[in-house]
Amino acid sequence: MADQDYAGVLAAGFGTAGVFALLIVVVWQIAATWRARMLMTREVEYKKLASKYAELLEDNTAILQRYTDELADTRKSLASMERMMREVE
Repeated sequence: MADQDYAGVLAAGFGTAGVFALLIVVVWQIAATWRARMLMTREVEYKKLASKYAELLEDNTAILQRYTDELADTRKSLASMERMMREVE
């Protein structure tokens, strides 16, 4: 009878350990899935920020080019006026 009690206690112990191991694995997998989703969401946000940055950079480059062209035109006009003023003197 003591052997049967020992076997029952041992079986109950293995059963309990198995249930706890299963719960640990399930919780671990849920946490891993949640972390993967968070990383994916963060990556999507980084991609959005990168594309927005690229658009802003292109806009700034276009503005800089426009200002450079306007400055070149202004320098040409100023040089022309200086030539004209020298000729008048």
